Amino acid sequence: MKLYGSLTSPYVRKARILMLEKKVQCEFVVADAWTADSPIPALNPLGKVPVLVRDDQSVLFDSPVIVEYLDALKTPAMLPASGDARWEMLRWQALADGMLDAVVTRLLESRRPAAQQSADNIRRQEEKITRSIEYTAQQASKGAWLMSDRFTLADLVMAVALEYTDFRYPHDWRGRHPRLGEWLAGISARPAFVETRPPGMEKK
Repeated sequence: MKLYGSLTSPYVRKARILMLEKKVQCEFVVADAWTADSPIPALNPLGKVPVLVRDDQSVLFDSPVIVEYLDALKTPAMLPASGDARWEMLRWQALADGMLDAVVTRLLESRRPAAQQSADNIRRQEEKITRSIEYTAQQASKGAWLMSDRFTLADLVMAVALEYTDFRYPHDWRGRHPRLGEWLAGISARPAFVETRPPGMEKK
């Protein structure tokens, strides 16, 4: 198998962390979706990463589908197959992806020429991020893990979202949520997180 993606994409990073945590054998191919010679549009008509090419050359995209497929390859599952726990886990993944979307949207808006930027759009994205952090902080105060009694997909995706927020929208959310900051520090120290840390993130 081959996973195509960039080093800085948090959506790609989710899949890379899961592969390392579960020791799934898969080649990581660094590919920029925006270059003229990019292989991504031919694999994914949406032109987005990550893209997973399976051994039979069939293709999967995007990150929620890829993460679930990779998780199913080895036990124990990080995403329950059924029941209330599955829906709760998928809710965490939806929250994390929505938070990442807000960070990315804010970043792109802030990179537009000053006269073309929408202050209202930036504010809306920041409000989404703030509410997501507050929600996560409430759950993280209940124990070492967001769900269950072990590291699960909920912890993985939310930690990626929080680290990406620090990377692209650095602000003092830890001042309001010190317990969540401590929780993230513990997750971030896991080898899979250290190994996949994007270039430049360590400077933030």
